[in-house]
Amino acid sequence: MAERKSLGQEFSKGLLKENPVLRLVLGTCPTLATSTSMVNAIGMGISVTLVLLCSNIVISLLRKVIPSKVRIPAYIVIIASFVTIIQLLIKAFVPALDEALGVFLPLIVVNCILLGRAEAFAGKHKVLASAADGLGMGIGFTAAVFCMATIREFFGSGTLFRGADSLLGLFGVTSFTGIDVFSHIPGIEPILIFVLAPGGFFTFGLLMACANRIAERKGKPKAQLNSCENCPMAAACTMRGGACETDAKEAVNA
Repeated sequence: MAERKSLGQEFSKGLLKENPVLRLVLGTCPTLATSTSMVNAIGMGISVTLVLLCSNIVISLLRKVIPSKVRIPAYIVIIASFVTIIQLLIKAFVPALDEALGVFLPLIVVNCILLGRAEAFAGKHKVLASAADGLGMGIGFTAAVFCMATIREFFGSGTLFRGADSLLGLFGVTSFTGIDVFSHIPGIEPILIFVLAPGGFFTFGLLMACANRIAERKGKPKAQLNSCENCPMAAACTMRGGACETDAKEAVNA
């Protein structure tokens, strides 16, 4: 019973308490780049979740075999292997999604969320706990990107699930291509800035503010942008709390 509770806690922490995007402020580049449409967000979220889950399991299984001095290169090789598998599957079965995600699909390899979970958790815990951690963090990432994409696509394009047939085609459904909301409301035009970079940053800041507000009500600390806690290498960094953190704070305050 205690193990089940522990696994449940490891899974649920990634949803809000330690959400990798809104609380740990990791993986912001793919979040901003792929959240212009809900379909892209779902595709990126599922891809990251699968890679997180599989890489966490393998790294946990090999944690006592991988030498400490080469653990980071080993983690990257494992992550890159699963990213390659996912990318090839998407190219084969959902080519439209592969084209939409572009370079950000292979760049999952250097997503700091994956290396961060490998270094901070999977390399130190058992397989089931690592699997729960990876799954929870992946779903938390997917939820954050999906929320951003919903806001940006609705206000920026006036649609919902645009291009859904690229995903639903896997199940033989090609008739549903999305909902054009604004076309049914005369006199309302999309706000183009929401699908551009400024709109991404605005939406990201809005969701972070909401997450901080919820955390504050629950007595949790707010997300800190100038803290070593947000660095995926914090657990192994010898500069933690020292010059590295001081330089970061000075850069933010400058």
